[in-house]
Amino acid sequence: MSLNSIVTRCEQVLFRHRLAVILLFALATLVLLFKASQIKLDAAFTKNIPLQHSYMQTYMKHAKDFGGANNILVSVCDSSGSIFNEHFFTTFKKVHDQLYYLPGVDRSLVKSLFSPSTRFVEVVEDGFAGGPVIPAEFAPTERGLAEVKANIEKAGIVGRMVADDFSCAMITAQLLEVDPDTQQKLDTIAFASELEQQVRGQYQDDKTSIHIIGFAKMVGDVADGAKGVLLFFAVAIAITSVMVYLFSSSVMLTLLPISCSLIAVIWQMGLLSTAGFGIDPMSILVPFLVFAIGVSHGVQMINATGKFVAAGMDAKAAAQASFRKLLVPGGVALLSDTVGFLTLLIIDIGVIRELAIAASLGVGVIILTNLFLLPVLMSYVKFSDRYQQKIRQPHPGIDQFWHRMSACATPKYAAVILAVTAALFAYGWQQSAQLKIGDLHAGAPALHEDSVYNQDTFLITDRYAISVDYINVMVEAPANGCTFHDVMARIDQFQWQMENVPGVQSAVSLASVSKVINGAYNEGNMKWRVLPRTTESLVQASSRVETSTGLLNTDCSVMPVMLFLQDHKAETIEKVVAEAKRVGAELETDTLKFKLASGPVGVMAATNEAVSAAQTPMMWWVYGAVVLLCLLSFRSIRATVAVIIPLYVVSVLATALMTHLQIGLTVSTLPVIALGVGIGVDYGIYILSNMTQLLRNGTSLRQAYFTALKETGSAVLFTGLTLAIGVSTWVFSALKFQVDMGILLTFMFLVNMLGAVLVLPAIAALFWRKNKTAD
Repeated sequence: MSLNSIVTRCEQVLFRHRLAVILLFALATLVLLFKASQIKLDAAFTKNIPLQHSYMQTYMKHAKDFGGANNILVSVCDSSGSIFNEHFFTTFKKVHDQLYYLPGVDRSLVKSLFSPSTRFVEVVEDGFAGGPVIPAEFAPTERGLAEVKANIEKAGIVGRMVADDFSCAMITAQLLEVDPDTQQKLDTIAFASELEQQVRGQYQDDKTSIHIIGFAKMVGDVADGAKGVLLFFAVAIAITSVMVYLFSSSVMLTLLPISCSLIAVIWQMGLLSTAGFGIDPMSILVPFLVFAIGVSHGVQMINATGKFVAAGMDAKAAAQASFRKLLVPGGVALLSDTVGFLTLLIIDIGVIRELAIAASLGVGVIILTNLFLLPVLMSYVKFSDRYQQKIRQPHPGIDQFWHRMSACATPKYAAVILAVTAALFAYGWQQSAQLKIGDLHAGAPALHEDSVYNQDTFLITDRYAISVDYINVMVEAPANGCTFHDVMARIDQFQWQMENVPGVQSAVSLASVSKVINGAYNEGNMKWRVLPRTTESLVQASSRVETSTGLLNTDCSVMPVMLFLQDHKAETIEKVVAEAKRVGAELETDTLKFKLASGPVGVMAATNEAVSAAQTPMMWWVYGAVVLLCLLSFRSIRATVAVIIPLYVVSVLATALMTHLQIGLTVSTLPVIALGVGIGVDYGIYILSNMTQLLRNGTSLRQAYFTALKETGSAVLFTGLTLAIGVSTWVFSALKFQVDMGILLTFMFLVNMLGAVLVLPAIAALFWRKNKTAD
């Protein structure tokens, strides 16, 4: 069966049973609206990491013994500048206990001054003395506080659990992925809300400030900011409605494409909920994109129907003619979008895969709502005489403008346009080569620098000697490896070399702690801070290090080296990871392996490498899908190349813009490139689909382009501007990643539109030389 016969058959079924079609869509919308109302924000830690990456395999393998990277740090600070007062310790104990009993916290891994495992050891005349930093009989009196201060200094935890200037103290906790009581996955957003209400809300006052960081808290703050997306969505609908009204001069013609696009969003959310998906804060912008794409195709439909009505058809015949005309190009454009989004599934990161499913599902639904439902609804519209007159006799300046634009298809102007395009491409290619993978700024990149979360991060980084950005290199050895001098010496050598890598702030390992303990066994003499060569002495030195320190497991077969970094910028992570691999490869043996990685920076390193590895294949798949669908639609290599070249130039320029604006390629920005390609292809397909048949009939290129501009030019320019204006409002968002996405999408919407109306006809002037253009 030919494509034309399929279109004809669809048209017959659709328009012979118009009322049944409308009722069916209405029923489906009501059902899916109910399902959509049940969708929830869903942000699991494991969704944000590439679980199949070798680093994450190491991370998961040892997570039970050493905890994971999903931790919470709570710094309690005293406004007087010193923690040694009764009010502080009373409040600090309450915060510790509150955090300990929060659902989702691994209670065995909650650490603070009040933890029994926080101990000090000192050398005395009779040998060693020690005990908990805060004794069981502690009372916050002057004497008791002085004793605790002395114990803190003896324990060597200043800079880690207590701020360098004694103005703050830290509580750390590991979170469970599954709540052991309910056997349900941890609701990260709900947990962040509890942290805010039950910890900061209860215990922060004019004397004590509380600062909380960690993945769960960051996601909670992002989710709070994401609530503002609803406002931006409402603003976008309002702006789009005004623009559609200005384009159509009809309330009914404004309501129909807006309504059908909103139905597409309802279907998308309902189908996601039915399939068991929630919506992640990072992908909460997808519904807006679905709405925007729907409006784009809806405007093409009302534009075509209006022109057929103005040519003398009744509403039903005009709607049928529009359906026949736009089903194939519109369907190809939307299938290109859908397949383009599905290519994101190759990226081994759960949040990106869910975004791919949500976006492709939403765009797939638009095929039904805007290419099938909308023309049926349009068949009932009564077009006013004024509207028909406006279509028949447009403003003289419009045709004159299109005629001037059609000069882009002449050799003289085409040469200039292509030369400028080539120069921009060369500049973009040079700039895009400098694009960084990962975060380029300190703090949480999803949030603004002045956000509460990032201010808390900066305070903790400033007041403590250790960084919140650390990576664990897991040293795997034979059982009881800490009793062998060669094993411990290699760990010590690895740590020493890594401490001298730019970007590493400090490091700690069982080897370095054992050296301190060995010195303590020898009257505290600094000269004895070395690794003993005998097994007995090594056992003596390492046996005092408990597994709760995170420096060894129960049989001493895994001993992490903890590297604290100055920041988590892409350049820092790349440099440290590369050096860790090099040094580890030099020092490892058949039985001793240095495995990357655990800790927050280990997760970031794995994510950055996964994004870097996926970048090129993703683009190949996106463009491969678009090329294939264009070939099937146009059955012409020339037409396909004419559509693809402007699209690719814009993609390169978008990466150059990211370099210029210091936006790194991350989990949140990588999908934007695919989204931009998917949406941008629509412009070229609509324009060229109007030109190809005319060109086959021997029409001159300029005349064919002029006719295409009169048919779809207004709709293309309108949709490009409308989409760009809608996303440009995102620059006012509370979320930094939404601001970045808004800037990139605004750029891609506008420049893709310009590429379709300027560069595409210029390329056509090279490919269709036989269709000589009359000036």
